[in-house]
Amino acid sequence: MAKQANTLFLEEWLRSTIGSSANQSSTSSARAIIQAWAELRDCLQHQSFEPHHFQSLKILLDARTSLHVADPQAKLLVSILSSTNLVIPHEAYPPLLRLLYIWVRKSFRPSSVLIDSAVEALSHLLATEFDSKKSPEFFSEGVLLLGAFSFVSSVSESSKTVCLELLCRLLEDEYRLVSPFSGLVPDVLAGIGYALSSSVIVHYVRTLNALLGIWGKEDGLPGSVSNGLMILHLVEWVISGFIKSRSQEKLQIFAKETLDTLKTDCVPFSIVMAAAGVLRALNRSPPSAHGLLILSSLRVSAENRIESVARGFISRSRDLDNSGDDCTTSLLLQCISLALARCGSVSSQPPLLISLASALLTEIFPLRRLYARILEPTHGSPVGLEPGKIKEHLSSVIFKEAGAISGVFCNQYMLVDEENKIIVENMIWRFCQELYSGHRQVAFLLRGKADELLEDIEKIAESAFLMVVVFALAVTKQKLNSKFSTERQMETSVLILVSFSCLEYFRRMRLSEYMDAIRGVVVSAQENETACISFVESIPTYVDLTSSQEFRQKVDYIWFKDEVQTARILFYLRVIPTCIERLPGSVFSRVVAPTMFLYVGHPNGKVARASHTMFAAFISSGKDTNENEKELLKEQLAFYYVQRSLAGFPVITPFEGMASGVAAMVRNLPAGSPATFYCIHSLVEKASKLCADIATQKPNMWKNWEGESEPCKKILELLLRLISLVDIQVLPDLMKLLAQLIVALPKEGQNVVLNELYSQVAESDDVTRKPTLVSWLQSVSYLCSQSISESAPSKALDWLNWTSVLVKAYAQMLDAEIPWLLPAFRMVHLMSVL
Repeated sequence: MAKQANTLFLEEWLRSTIGSSANQSSTSSARAIIQAWAELRDCLQHQSFEPHHFQSLKILLDARTSLHVADPQAKLLVSILSSTNLVIPHEAYPPLLRLLYIWVRKSFRPSSVLIDSAVEALSHLLATEFDSKKSPEFFSEGVLLLGAFSFVSSVSESSKTVCLELLCRLLEDEYRLVSPFSGLVPDVLAGIGYALSSSVIVHYVRTLNALLGIWGKEDGLPGSVSNGLMILHLVEWVISGFIKSRSQEKLQIFAKETLDTLKTDCVPFSIVMAAAGVLRALNRSPPSAHGLLILSSLRVSAENRIESVARGFISRSRDLDNSGDDCTTSLLLQCISLALARCGSVSSQPPLLISLASALLTEIFPLRRLYARILEPTHGSPVGLEPGKIKEHLSSVIFKEAGAISGVFCNQYMLVDEENKIIVENMIWRFCQELYSGHRQVAFLLRGKADELLEDIEKIAESAFLMVVVFALAVTKQKLNSKFSTERQMETSVLILVSFSCLEYFRRMRLSEYMDAIRGVVVSAQENETACISFVESIPTYVDLTSSQEFRQKVDYIWFKDEVQTARILFYLRVIPTCIERLPGSVFSRVVAPTMFLYVGHPNGKVARASHTMFAAFISSGKDTNENEKELLKEQLAFYYVQRSLAGFPVITPFEGMASGVAAMVRNLPAGSPATFYCIHSLVEKASKLCADIATQKPNMWKNWEGESEPCKKILELLLRLISLVDIQVLPDLMKLLAQLIVALPKEGQNVVLNELYSQVAESDDVTRKPTLVSWLQSVSYLCSQSISESAPSKALDWLNWTSVLVKAYAQMLDAEIPWLLPAFRMVHLMSVL
């Protein structure tokens, strides 16, 4: 926004406050400007206005940025306007008036005599020519020039009074002229601003009534956010001038006529913006101005007026979550939110908080309204929604200031009573649920058909996500402390987590506020079993995840292509492990396990890995109150986990995820668990199949173990790692199966795997199993080095069975703690190998 201190042309400053650029001027040459003035002098001298004279006016206006109109040129313009012999076309009057306006605003001390002459000429012109030559431009330039004349300090009071009288009469009688032309509104408002700031009080109330009343009249100036913002900043400019000049009388009149008196002919949006302009001026006033007694009462009156309008809106509204297609309500909500965002600090009041919540959810982020229009059934195409409208919203002032409005909303929330806090909390959490449901359907409907439209809608949703995050952080600071009961804290934590899950799809950036809010609610929830269960049970059911029952239109629904739903489930998969210690096995089995196993088969690697992490967290979790029940559940889920994971490997199942799940199984299941035996057998079987499939396709695969990432090598690596992880009861079986697998590999493969085994065993510091592994490795190496005949595999198998018996006996001795038998056992084992 342009700085007020640099305001020369008030109308251009008003345009800048709404992000609109002023009319660009060209750099006319000095010769062209001199020639243009000469042409106008010629016009007056010959008393004939020709088309080229109008062109001269345009040349001068095009150079208005650098143009300086001195008193002689102003006298020329006044003479042209006063001439009774000149027949001036109606389109020439606006540029003539504009040049006089440039003169009076740029002159350091314009001649008061010349201004008196200009006022007389303008008064005569409006009395005799306006009715026959009236036009929107003539009206706006007349109002602007009259206001500027009345603002000049050196002008006589009589001339100022004439100007103000003419200005008020124009505004009261001819305001309809400018209503279809929004580009002229800044000129009209600037003229009113100059008039209000005049040193005389004559017609002050009439001018003030014109400012606030022309919007509510039939065929009056159009109510819009842009016009509302210009009212706000115009009042700021006027009130700042009063404070600077210590015009206490005018401040009192303004407060009485605008803030303390409820006028039925003034539309609410203009009252709100005028009050906000007062507050902005007060918040930006210099310290020296605080001695004025009127300022404190003026602040109270301005805040009370905004609150009164907000309270009236709430009392009339049937549904705060939906403003529908009521343009008046929509405008009022947008103006209230922008007023509070721009005016500075305001006392917290429930009506302001609720109005801001309604504005955010219906006007700034009008997603539910957009979804409803898109999903209306009409031959498969969106209706009632033009893509250009969404782009217009994205570039609008209200959307660009969403962050500032959200900040004011949170500040208001922090200081209101608990009852109203709960009201807006419920509004926000409900909005999140509806946003999730609506965007799922819209994304499925538009993706691939209207991608640009969908992208623009998601830009709005991303900003809505940021608003919810900032609000949720404010809620955590308020509710998650000892002032509130544990039940209330747990309820709040769960509601925030569920809301975040609904908006997870729109989290496109790292956000410190998001992490702070998540950290706060997770720490609060994970210590309470009831809260954990409540959060987990909010996850969509398996039926909901795999069917399209929620969709209004028939779609070819494929669950893993539902990106919005996938993002939400990914949120659950990441958060649930943090509270899994408090989660009963029955709840995990009933609610989490079906979803976990479904998303183990998701084609997105990130999602699938999160499912594997979930399984690993459950397997690694502590004892439940019913120990046998949870241990039995772990066994049951482990069988299906291995089956489901290997079925999708290597096409879908990510190896890292599966490896973490398998490692968790062998570490945490009871010694000798059937599930662990099943896992080992399944892995060996999968590795054998993969190695057999790849042998003919890539015979040189084994030459570079480190550089290759073939699935069979990954499974082999996992099996080799398990040697040091599995319990001593499962180890013999693993050694037997792994030896069979190694012997069956081609020579290059045997060498590669044996080298890996040698390195692994050499680096091992497990003094319990290392001696056995050394002997076993020597035996496997011996078998691989022999030229095996057709009967050799069966002999090798017999030998491996004998080896497994020895290892089991070794394990029993370890359990029985008979250390004196170990040396003898190792000698027997070594003799059997030799």
